Amino acid sequence: MSSRELAIAGRVISDGSDAYVIAEIGHNHEGDLDKAEELVLKAAAAGASAAKLQKRDNTSLYTKAMYDEPYTGRNSYGATYGAHREALEFGHHEYTHLAKVAGEAGIDFISTAFDFASVDFLVGIGVPAIKLASADLTNTPLLSYAAKTGLPLIMSSGGADMTDVRRALDVVLPINSNVAMLQCTAIYPVSAADLNLSVIGTYRREFPHVVVGFSGHDLGPDLSYVAYALGARVVEKHFTLDRTRPGSDHHFSLEPEQLGELVAGLRRTRESLGLGEKRQLPAEAPALRKLGKKLVAARDLDTGHVLTEDDIAIKSPGGDGMRPYLLGQVVGRTLRAPLAFDADLSPDLLD
Repeated sequence: MSSRELAIAGRVISDGSDAYVIAEIGHNHEGDLDKAEELVLKAAAAGASAAKLQKRDNTSLYTKAMYDEPYTGRNSYGATYGAHREALEFGHHEYTHLAKVAGEAGIDFISTAFDFASVDFLVGIGVPAIKLASADLTNTPLLSYAAKTGLPLIMSSGGADMTDVRRALDVVLPINSNVAMLQCTAIYPVSAADLNLSVIGTYRREFPHVVVGFSGHDLGPDLSYVAYALGARVVEKHFTLDRTRPGSDHHFSLEPEQLGELVAGLRRTRESLGLGEKRQLPAEAPALRKLGKKLVAARDLDTGHVLTEDDIAIKSPGGDGMRPYLLGQVVGRTLRAPLAFDADLSPDLLD
């Protein structure tokens, strides 16, 4: 691949492409397969590129003490943390069903792997890419293991410093160059003041062959447009059917209408950026004629007259004739023919 490209399921993400928009369902399905299916379908309808879940092998991922820790409150789906996590965990049946639903709807189906067993699980399901969470950016054994699958990797960098980011890419890139690094702030939700979107530019300068993105826990879609303008080409936002539902992620997630706004707004942002070449557009011609200016005769002038500044006026319309910046090249020249008041000056009239 050429510089700074990421290929997922035949789609190439690059500086010139639209954003690859990930609708992060996470566990906003609340353990309900029907709700998860609705989320996938609505993500596809909104124009997202991918719908994403999170995969954990809970019994091996947590210490027994944490697994058995009491977990109560509005966001709990079980009496202990382990029971809560298991209530939200999907297995082979749910994943294969949702992958089929996503494929039929024309949207990629991916997931975050939180441990080695989950990497194996996702490879077995046939996902086109694997996400690695911010908290695992320092988990170099897991990063290496995921990189060896050969699947595209999308890594978030919340809570990290540049040493952590460099270390992670130093581990992954020699194994697998099909990688994206996402700027992220591990606050839920995060204020605009803590997004640090300028890091996107830092990543782009330091890692010229890595696609850069933004994983946003901010409220609403608007600042994702800024991220795209700064160079983010993967944009991940949490997604829900109802922000008022119990659960740790619902309250800062986008609902379907907002997800549609995000996709459309990112496309408008790409269109508005253009190609970086300053040029006159054909559609600007009417305004340039009406508002632009040209050099004309300030009074009736005879053949053989030597032009002075007092002989020349700068007037609209300006779609034709000699531009005002040519004034210095006209003063002191001799007229080959008479020139009436308000008539255009032109090079063929001058000696």
